[in-house]
Amino acid sequence: MSKSVIIIPSRLSATRLPNKPLIKINNKSLIMHVYEKAIKSKIGEVYVATCDKEIALEVKKNRGKFIMTNASHTNGTERVYEASKKLDLSNFDFIINVQGDEPMINPSDIIKLKEISIKNKLDFSTLAYKLKSKKIYNDKNVVKVITKKKITKSSFSEAQTFKRKVTLNSYKHIYHHLGVYLYKFSTLKKFVNLNKSKEEITEKLEQLRAINNGVNINVLLANHFSSGIDTEKDLIEYIKLLNKKKK
Repeated sequence: MSKSVIIIPSRLSATRLPNKPLIKINNKSLIMHVYEKAIKSKIGEVYVATCDKEIALEVKKNRGKFIMTNASHTNGTERVYEASKKLDLSNFDFIINVQGDEPMINPSDIIKLKEISIKNKLDFSTLAYKLKSKKIYNDKNVVKVITKKKITKSSFSEAQTFKRKVTLNSYKHIYHHLGVYLYKFSTLKKFVNLNKSKEEITEKLEQLRAINNGVNINVLLANHFSSGIDTEKDLIEYIKLLNKKKK
């Protein structure tokens, strides 16, 4: 019987927001905000995959689990794959990759991603949300996914491509991409061993390697909005949101 684990890739070397995983938000580090959301999904064990001792110590201090990985990885997927190998997963096991800067992710959407993917035998899937504003089209910090068909709460579609910027009316089905992926271990292994594509390098989006090499990524509609923390502006908006919920 296959099992599921959640692996959160995290590193300190982000350029736009230095030491991002350890930034304190209401007395809790960003990485622990994400870790606790993953734990609440209750779909399997949760690990942080990192090459930085500071992150590992932060997770350990808060009674979390971590896996040390090589510092040479160029993206989170490679880090997740190394951690998966260290867990000795089988080809039929499932890995949910929750990006370490997605503290808004709702545990119920992680559950939805797993349940629908397994039910429909999807080996590689991700989440998206309806675009909130036309301003987002030109915001390179918000990754957009373009799907072949319209997605709804009860239907999904293959991704056509991923973009950082799109022009209005350039595509029919455009959504705000969430930094969460599910892969069967055998599919993840195949993915990381593909050569980087030109489009992946240009857009700086590792998921394009799959698309450009004929590996399908299915997109499910999330029930809740989530946005990654990439800049100081994102951080301020997230703090405002947390404080608003407390009132």
